[in-house]
Amino acid sequence: MTRPTPLAPDRDAPDGRAAGPSAAPGAPAGTGPVPRPRWCPATRLVLTVAVGWLLLVVGHRVFTGRWWFWLLPDLAPPLAYAVVPLLVAAAVPAARLLRRPLPARPRAVVLAATAGAFALGLPHAGLHPAALAGGDPPPVPAGALRVLVWNTGYWDQADEPDRFLRFLVDQRADLYLLQEYLHWDTTAGLAGARPVDAVDRLRAAFPGFTVVARGELLTVSRFPVLARPPVGPDAALPADADFGQVFTAAKVLRTDLRIGDRVLSAYNVHLPVQVNLAPHRFLDFVAERDRARRTQLRALTADLAGNPYPVLVGGDLNTTPAMGDLRGLRDRLRDAADAGTDLHPVTWPAGPLPAWRLDWALVSPTVRVHRYALDSPRGLSDHRTQTVLLSLPEEP
Repeated sequence: MTRPTPLAPDRDAPDGRAAGPSAAPGAPAGTGPVPRPRWCPATRLVLTVAVGWLLLVVGHRVFTGRWWFWLLPDLAPPLAYAVVPLLVAAAVPAARLLRRPLPARPRAVVLAATAGAFALGLPHAGLHPAALAGGDPPPVPAGALRVLVWNTGYWDQADEPDRFLRFLVDQRADLYLLQEYLHWDTTAGLAGARPVDAVDRLRAAFPGFTVVARGELLTVSRFPVLARPPVGPDAALPADADFGQVFTAAKVLRTDLRIGDRVLSAYNVHLPVQVNLAPHRFLDFVAERDRARRTQLRALTADLAGNPYPVLVGGDLNTTPAMGDLRGLRDRLRDAADAGTDLHPVTWPAGPLPAWRLDWALVSPTVRVHRYALDSPRGLSDHRTQTVLLSLPEEP
């Protein structure tokens, strides 16, 4: 009697699925149960990442700037919105090269999901395609203003004061918008802000300039200051408020500057950082900071709406190009970085691998920006400097 041939063990099919069990002996062809496809772990991983990233991007478009919790996903580097879908899509040809091609249905889903995520996320990646245009920039007209915008990193607390001051002088700016004009007591937690008194030294280093300090914000101007209207919570502070109260409330310092026969309103801004790495009350802290940020942004937007002068808004906004927090400002003002040469301008952390743009310079549509550059702080801060060359509109 002929011995029956043993069944061959299951093996992965060439398309990445595991072969199903053989039909029962003697069963008519085509009448056995249709096996469910069993994709290999690599296929399932690529499919999960592709669909998961698409859902995250959709959630980002819906929630950023609208729900406080989304400040946490918004910590991702903005460039990820362009790079991640490209990397996931690259897994499709890579799998074929490795002779483990994705099955047709998962392959289609992966390519559709990554294409959708790329299209939805690209506007949030912080890219400036105009930087690729190349060519020689137009000459800077005579009389253009040179502005330095910089988060100083707790002033000169960790630096030699004379070297720090020389760095500022060497920038040769007409206008300085500086943040973190303070020292920080690391033993005092969130109440560690300590005032700095460097006004006399600054006036000696910048003869003829006007120095305006409010809390941690410092504006140094070669041009006369006509007015300093308080903005937002700062306007409600009593005259005898202590430094801690001013530090918390005064996150926008407006100075109206007389420049020839024109006026420029310069807004020096430092929005509160959104996270605290200490685990105690972590989520409560994020929610509180979201409320504080919104309060400052609403006040700034309202002040801009009632301001008849051309404006410059500069500072550490602790907000990336991917975040929706700046919608109101970016709808009203132009980004000075459009005049720069960096395809992906980033300001933090200063060093070889900066990944986030937290610092901004925004101007009225009528203000012409001739140059925008990011430079090294030479070890004096963890933020790169922003240098802007601009011209005001001519009077009608």
